[in-house]
Amino acid sequence: MPLGLRSRKKKSKEISSKLVESEEVAERRGAASGAKAVPSANGAPGLPPPPPAMRPKLVFHTQLAHGSPTGRIEGFTNVKELYSKIAGAFQVAPEEILFCTLNTHKIDMDKLLGGQIGLEDFIFAHVKGAKKEVEVFKSEDALGLTITDNGAGISFIKRIKEGSTIDKVQVINVGDHIESINGKYIVGTRHYEVAKMLKELEKEQTFSLKLIEPLKAFEMIEPRTRGGKTTEGKISTGRETLRLRSKGPATVEEMPTAFEEKAIQKVDDLLETYMGIRDIELAATMVEAGRDKKNPDEFAVALDEALGDFAFPDEFVFDVWGAIGDAKQGRL
Repeated sequence: MPLGLRSRKKKSKEISSKLVESEEVAERRGAASGAKAVPSANGAPGLPPPPPAMRPKLVFHTQLAHGSPTGRIEGFTNVKELYSKIAGAFQVAPEEILFCTLNTHKIDMDKLLGGQIGLEDFIFAHVKGAKKEVEVFKSEDALGLTITDNGAGISFIKRIKEGSTIDKVQVINVGDHIESINGKYIVGTRHYEVAKMLKELEKEQTFSLKLIEPLKAFEMIEPRTRGGKTTEGKISTGRETLRLRSKGPATVEEMPTAFEEKAIQKVDDLLETYMGIRDIELAATMVEAGRDKKNPDEFAVALDEALGDFAFPDEFVFDVWGAIGDAKQGRL
């Protein structure tokens, strides 16, 4: 039985029009039994996506991670629209949603929703909980934090390195949203900019952080985790995934190939090493940009055109190009 369903039957009646069981499985079974199939959303290679009327109707189950009835959402094409749909189903403000995990209600960074959602995945939305303000003495150049964001202006902690400065501050946890640094409100700031701000803080000085932790159900309260290796590129339980993009429509695509998965994971590791961030969608975009490039100069130009705002250092671009080449040659 879905989390909290027995205890919240009365509330679910108020929004029953949106909190209903998904019909997607039945629809897909009908297609498998001979019903007329709906064309794939990504069309033939090299062609633009079909018009909306020809795209498949995709319906996903969702719950609030701390407990709620089960909701049904559909019709979103990017992360912001996804959060808006979830917010509408549960009558909360979209900005209250910090991040989503797939197939688990726990704050598990290995299950974090990235740029893809498997067609059978269950979405759990983690919303804002308690606020806290902490003072941190920066004793080392590196704080030991890895930052990511939810694609809608909310940056949060994805990993805490064992033995680091932040690891010694027990009230700071993986999943905490960073609302301000030294009194500067940073909501709406991209995660790479937040990581840069933290990196540029003066050593041997104390700074303040205002944080918001995800709301937890009583049974979810447990010792904090430092976060593990990310696996967002392998989140699907089926052969197809819904690919979300910050620009352009969402498309239904086949699961990433072995080459793509290895290359994306390696590029994501490089993003953490060079920039202190994790971003599977960004890593996938970079791998896509380098797929048909013949040399690092062409790749650098393509990255600058697509992702110039990041101002990637030359050595990082060269290492990413090398990682893509190693993946193509089966060396990863």
